[in-house]
Amino acid sequence: MDLIERAAARLAQQEARPDKRQDEDFGDPIEQLPLPVAVLHRSVEDHGRPLLKLDEERLRQAGMVVPDSTRSKIKEEYRHIKRPLLMNAVGKGTSVLKHANLIMVTSSHPGEGKTFTAANLALSIAAERDKTVLLVDADVVRPSLGALLGFSSERGLVDHLVNPELDISDLLIKTELPTLTILPAGTPHHLSTELLASTAMQQLTAELSTRYRDRIIIFDSPPLLPTTESCVLAHLMGQIVIVVEAERTTRSDVRESLERLGDLPETAVGFVLNKTRHEMDPGYYGYGYGYGY
Repeated sequence: MDLIERAAARLAQQEARPDKRQDEDFGDPIEQLPLPVAVLHRSVEDHGRPLLKLDEERLRQAGMVVPDSTRSKIKEEYRHIKRPLLMNAVGKGTSVLKHANLIMVTSSHPGEGKTFTAANLALSIAAERDKTVLLVDADVVRPSLGALLGFSSERGLVDHLVNPELDISDLLIKTELPTLTILPAGTPHHLSTELLASTAMQQLTAELSTRYRDRIIIFDSPPLLPTTESCVLAHLMGQIVIVVEAERTTRSDVRESLERLGDLPETAVGFVLNKTRHEMDPGYYGYGYGYGY
């Protein structure tokens, strides 16, 4: 059974579940609770540069992973999602991947939860004892990490690609979580696809992958079907996570998305099934998200 058939089978199983119901804990947090532009606040300084402080209460209300000591369903779910990704990143997965610590999160269409997934994955990995995370807003067409996490920045990834002499370190936003850093999308550009396909982008991803061995780089990329940017980015990645929205993303969407990616023999492609609705056994952590190859 090939990758497309396995993905279709997963969707078919989900659609066939007789015990579906709305799980209040796993709706669409982004649509149900629009966050104001203040989830992150300018706070203490690091060598003269301001840090961003995560507003834990707003993250909690949005149903996201919160960097505190409490246990939650969403935290448990992302512990499951991140583990195979981290195993691949350190070369302990089923196959050895080139640039395995470069992880692209995408979806077939907008609104299926890719940015929510990328942000939560970054927050979850940032809790690891021996890993750091760089979260890159690579959705240079419609960047949304800033709206979700509450930061704004005029410069970012695109500006570096337009002018590679612009030091990438000057574009990074550090947070009060010492293990989490953000690279904004930057200034919109009409040649965004060409910039992502440029030598400058190839050099940047290679440097990010090899400079810090303990760093995981997560790219929140544009959706696959309405844009071309993700298909270009995919060839630079070691792992790709496609977010599939239960009861919305069709099997044909999944098939076409995989076809758009093309042949990627050195890249692991997995799926996160988002916004599932099913009855949960008492006392069991009911996962509204799932990851699998």
